Amino acid sequence: MSGTEDGKHEGFTAEERAAMKDHAKELKKEARRGSRADKAAEAVRDVLAKIAEMQDSDRIMAERVHAVVTETAPVLAPKLWYGMPAYALDGKVVCFFQSAEKFKARYATLGFSDQAKLDEGTMWPAAFALTEVTAEAEARIAALVKQAVS
Repeated sequence: MSGTEDGKHEGFTAEERAAMKDHAKELKKEARRGSRADKAAEAVRDVLAKIAEMQDSDRIMAERVHAVVTETAPVLAPKLWYGMPAYALDGKVVCFFQSAEKFKARYATLGFSDQAKLDEGTMWPAAFALTEVTAEAEARIAALVKQAVS
């Protein structure tokens, strides 16, 4: 959320409002879907279509993240979450990819929800900046996803 120089609250940004509208559409669409298999297949198509809409560098990274997540943890179901590719276990989002473009950030983000089992002591990272998905980054993503669903 943003504020003015005098500290008054301005409300949600245009990008935040768009994400909330995306989420409302996703929930309505999910409620209208038929069988579980139809829901799963359509959710995958939705995720792939959203990735295809992204700008070049975000799209390339999202494609690699999608491949790594689905190969590493086939138990995770792809779905859209606030207009972002996400991966859920029993309907609850475990991790997601946020393009840099979505919130006009300088880097994309691989994020993990509180459903992810990444606990390490009293403090641990739950989001990672991505500027490129190299072989090293793919290995780290795979390890994090594997741990998240363990």
